[in-house]
Amino acid sequence: MAMAEEAGMFVVHQTIGTVLCCKCGIPMQPSAANMCVNCLRSEVDITQGLRKQVIIVHCPECDSYLMPPKTWIKCRLESNELLTFCWNKVKNTDFKKNKIRGVHAEFIWTEPHSKRIKVRFTIQKEVIANAIFEQKYIVEYIQHEGMCHSCSKVQANPDQWVAVVQLRQHVSHRRTFFYLEQIILKHDAAARAINVKQMSEGIDFFFANRSHAIKFVEFVGKVAPVKSRHDKQLVSHDSKSNNYNYKYTFSVEICPISREDLICLPPKVAASLGNLGPLVICTKVTNTIALMDPLTLRHCFLDAERYWRTPFQPLLTCRQLVQYYVIDVKIVSSEVNVRGSSYTAADVEVARLADLGTVLYAKTHLGHLLKPGDYALGYDLYGANTDDAELDNYRGLNLPEAILIKKSYEETRQKKRGKPRPWKLKSLNMELDEPKSRVEQEKVNSDYEQFLKDLEENPDLRFNISLYHNGEYQPSEMGTVTDGEDVPSVPLEELLADLDLSDKEVEDYCMEE
Repeated sequence: MAMAEEAGMFVVHQTIGTVLCCKCGIPMQPSAANMCVNCLRSEVDITQGLRKQVIIVHCPECDSYLMPPKTWIKCRLESNELLTFCWNKVKNTDFKKNKIRGVHAEFIWTEPHSKRIKVRFTIQKEVIANAIFEQKYIVEYIQHEGMCHSCSKVQANPDQWVAVVQLRQHVSHRRTFFYLEQIILKHDAAARAINVKQMSEGIDFFFANRSHAIKFVEFVGKVAPVKSRHDKQLVSHDSKSNNYNYKYTFSVEICPISREDLICLPPKVAASLGNLGPLVICTKVTNTIALMDPLTLRHCFLDAERYWRTPFQPLLTCRQLVQYYVIDVKIVSSEVNVRGSSYTAADVEVARLADLGTVLYAKTHLGHLLKPGDYALGYDLYGANTDDAELDNYRGLNLPEAILIKKSYEETRQKKRGKPRPWKLKSLNMELDEPKSRVEQEKVNSDYEQFLKDLEENPDLRFNISLYHNGEYQPSEMGTVTDGEDVPSVPLEELLADLDLSDKEVEDYCMEE
């Protein structure tokens, strides 16, 4: 048609004719039903015969829903899994019976304590003279509380566990378990655990099913360098039906190497890593161990299999860190980037805060962070009394007087001590094995506070965990503090909203409405 117009030819433009609606008489485009949309809607209701209310069974303990006859599906409120569950409840019965095609479904907000879930469905059906009619309608799902089989067994006898996973790390601090706890919470890895108990050197996770324990062990192996073994104990035996009941124990040991530890590599391991070290520091621990020579900035990654083939212990740990005052810094090399972390080699002059009269000389990888007048934490090899078998294998090794690990902001934090942070962490619901003494409790509190400081200083450390807004934080409190140097903090855009609706807040909200 466009080519004919360009050629100057006369073209008859086609128009769509209109007819009158057989009910109300208004002009409309021709259709198979010869009725307008309003009249067709008044004559036909494709939702007739469909249920507007559906009863579903919900387990409040594990937050799962019953799909008859015996299948329980774990779904969170307003999740895609719950929407699929609600869709299947009406699709398999109402839609097929009435020859209706479902097009779309979406949640309608309801009060969380109302035990009601509302879903708006968009459906299509062929009506008069092959006309396809589309309509929306709302289905209300009424929750009836009822425990699933697993939760019923646990409620009847909380000690009726089938498998236990014993996580252990033989070190003098709990910083590894603080970090591991946050990873477990973010991925909801311990959702199937019926009980969690804190032990002296680790955590025990109890499960009602062996497969749940195996899945949890596999998850831990993906986030930490571990080795595991399992045993089983016969509980009962039915000789007539030949049924055996066992209790399974999975022993999982986490390697004793933690971030910021100073390590003296065994000669065999150092040779396999290209003659690295032998003095190295651990910069990161995931399912592999990241090692770096602070003197040469050479680095490598040691996986769990290679570590447990030739295990070794740290020479000095975070509890032996000493605070230094930086006197002078001289950069000796350009900046090196290792998987997103920057390091710069430098010669520094430092003095221990406890003995400012003694000047120590050392090389460090923190040349891009330190400047004269700063404070740093490091290991004192000048006055340390180390009894390490691996260190004795290196005859004639010249040890540096000090090895700096990280920049210290302790002097600045003294002004802010006691003030709440704008963020907080969640924790697992654990029961204590036995009451701790005052000294042990102070050590745990000190380790947890140091873990929170590490999260503020290291963005890579908080990449895999979830931080939440702290409702007790008042910005006006921090506005009066004036520091010469800002302390590292967590950006507000990294924080998540912590939804915690109490009964009082719900009543206030309903009164406002």
